[in-house]
Amino acid sequence: MLSLLLLFALVTWQIAVDGPLRALDERWSRAVAGRGPEPFTELLADLGNVPVALAVLIAAAGYSVWRGGTTVRYAAPRAALTIAAVPALVVPLKALLDRPGPLTDATGYYPSGHAATAVVAFGAAALLLRPALPDRARGWAMPAAGVLTLAAGIGLVLRGYHWPLDVIGSWCLFGALLPLVFRGPPPEVGYQR
Repeated sequence: MLSLLLLFALVTWQIAVDGPLRALDERWSRAVAGRGPEPFTELLADLGNVPVALAVLIAAAGYSVWRGGTTVRYAAPRAALTIAAVPALVVPLKALLDRPGPLTDATGYYPSGHAATAVVAFGAAALLLRPALPDRARGWAMPAAGVLTLAAGIGLVLRGYHWPLDVIGSWCLFGALLPLVFRGPPPEVGYQR
């Protein structure tokens, strides 16, 4: 968790001071933007859209509540709190850093709100679902969330919607925030089997 926050601080600093990491990021992004089949890369990028990611989170919360258990009453509000933190943290940072986008002169691209939405929605969904899943499937919840989050980030970069560091910065910030919000009693406690 601390390593993610330190990496976020490093990336943010490089964006703010126009450092060498930012120059490398922009050079690499220009080389890959527009690559890949457009319908597929657009589908990947859409995984970070609020309607898609929020639908996944709501479905996971609904299933968790339906499954019952004593910790559900705490876990679902934690998920809502975490997703509400996305615009509360991302919007001021975008305004402060005012980074232009890869294919536009418009600014406000760092950190990526779509990447943040993906990591929070899919990560929180996995944390909500994990205790309610059969034992043999529990181990797949977090890796599946990671794959969906990674896919959204790849789509955002390949479509030219964000620089890679925009995505990485969001992953670091919200990847560190998610475990903090979900800290508490083990989610397995109280689920009905």
